[in-house]
Amino acid sequence: MDQNIGRMERYARLAAGGAILGAGIYFQSWLGLIGVVPVATAVLGYCPAYSLIGFSTAPKERPKKGK
Repeated sequence: MDQNIGRMERYARLAAGGAILGAGIYFQSWLGLIGVVPVATAVLGYCPAYSLIGFSTAPKERPKKGK
C-alpha cells in the first residue's frame, strides 16, 4: 500500500476531518462520524478512491544518484 496523498492534502484532510468531527460533537449528531474518513486517510497517507482511478498527489520518488 503505497502512499498516494501529498503533504499539503494530508493537512487539508486533517483540518476538514477535524472540523466535521467537531461539528458533530457540537451539534450532537452522529453525522460527525463522517469526519473519521478524511482523518484516517490523512494519517495513513492512502486514499482507496485515488487507487481505483489511478490518481496520486504524492511526490514521485527520484532515482538515487550513482545507481
